[in-house]
Amino acid sequence: MRYALQLYTVRDALTADLPGTIARVAEIGYTAVEPYNFVATADELEAAFKEHGLTAPSGHAPLLSADQEEIFAAAKQLGIETVIDPHVDRARWQSAEDIAATAQALNAAAEAGAKHGIRVGYHNHEFELQSRIDGRSGLEVLAEHLDDAVVLEVDTYWAAVGGEDPVELLRRLGDRVRFVHIKDGPLTTEDKDQVAVGSGKMPIRDVLAAGSSVETAVVELDDFTGDIFTAVADSLTYLNGSTAATTEGSTR
Repeated sequence: MRYALQLYTVRDALTADLPGTIARVAEIGYTAVEPYNFVATADELEAAFKEHGLTAPSGHAPLLSADQEEIFAAAKQLGIETVIDPHVDRARWQSAEDIAATAQALNAAAEAGAKHGIRVGYHNHEFELQSRIDGRSGLEVLAEHLDDAVVLEVDTYWAAVGGEDPVELLRRLGDRVRFVHIKDGPLTTEDKDQVAVGSGKMPIRDVLAAGSSVETAVVELDDFTGDIFTAVADSLTYLNGSTAATTEGSTR
């Protein structure tokens, strides 16, 4: 499993000094990142990625509300193979009809992306799991309506905040899940500050083991009090140790 850093984590540093921030991420040991807002910064990101040997397997962009051709062109420039829509408003998750309409829009985006050799996905927050349609989460209802070409990036932290067991959710969604967001924290909406991966309440190792089809696990801290680069480094150290422990356990 490949590890990447969602660049939203270091958004303040990135805004102040994009080349320097990318250099620091590479120095910490990340070999892959997940950009956001990459249409606006494609040229700068491309130069920084090349200089520091970083790849971008996936990227976040508002496919359902912006110019898709512009997004796909920027993705090609950066070598992004999967473009993930990170947000559909919570109001659109209250009925089966609205969720089906979102799936149809994602299916159409995937058809457009395929012409560029780019895959399309969707990333959840907590409200897609809090939404219940006939006893099932809105995210699972969405998955039922998606073409096989559309993948999911499950934000395992927000799934847990939304009331789901992230391990069981990953197992139920199966091969549809090709990316996960790995983050840690108190698992409440009241305290939004998150912590370095491995130092909060998330069952990180169990989550990693459950993602049998996951290609990339993406580290992200939405909000953090302290030195964000220390947290980013500590997260990667923990994940590398978890991978070693999981591999060792599987050979016994």
